[in-house]
Amino acid sequence: MTRVLFPAVLLASMLSACQTAPPPAASRPAAAPPEAVGWRREADPADVALVANVRLAWQRALENAGKAGFGRAVAAEGRLLAPDAALPFPAPSPGSYMCRTIRFALPARRTPAFAAYKEFFCYVGAEDGLLFLAKQTGTEKPSGYLLDSDDKKSLVFLGSMASGNAPPTAYGTDRSRDLAGVLERVGPLRFRLVIPRDISQGRLDILELVPAPVQIEE
Repeated sequence: MTRVLFPAVLLASMLSACQTAPPPAASRPAAAPPEAVGWRREADPADVALVANVRLAWQRALENAGKAGFGRAVAAEGRLLAPDAALPFPAPSPGSYMCRTIRFALPARRTPAFAAYKEFFCYVGAEDGLLFLAKQTGTEKPSGYLLDSDDKKSLVFLGSMASGNAPPTAYGTDRSRDLAGVLERVGPLRFRLVIPRDISQGRLDILELVPAPVQIEE
């Protein structure tokens, strides 16, 4: 049975977020954190398959974007959208980040094959030796834990999506909101969270993370 995973502190930090300053760091999650090793025991089998097939999702997403005329837009993002760009030491340092979503979708009448959105605030925290990540502002707010993977170039993300003013939920509580993916480092102080949505259709979300500028009070 999939264990419910949710650092309740994310709710407090997300609600306190604003557009003008990074939200304050928060303390310990109320729920027990997942195990760092053996993340497959925590994940739904469908999410295990998504993580295992991230490379195939990349391939189909890039093919769809190219066929739809977004080749230059993809190339302009450089290493961020290069499937093999992952570097060693993927764990981000705890703190505030600016995060930007890039979405690959199945082309439709009202859905482009490629879309890049503006920056919002994210927060990376550490509890009991584990990292968690929360997008704090914006319409869609993924949040969850970052767990050890089978290699040295990625962490596995297990979390959920909160939309609009809806409160975040724990992974495993509502399958329609559950998320699974991998977090990788693609440059100095530059990370990406890759969330495959549908392998066969090439639906893929990329969340770019770079440290938020330090604000100095005068």
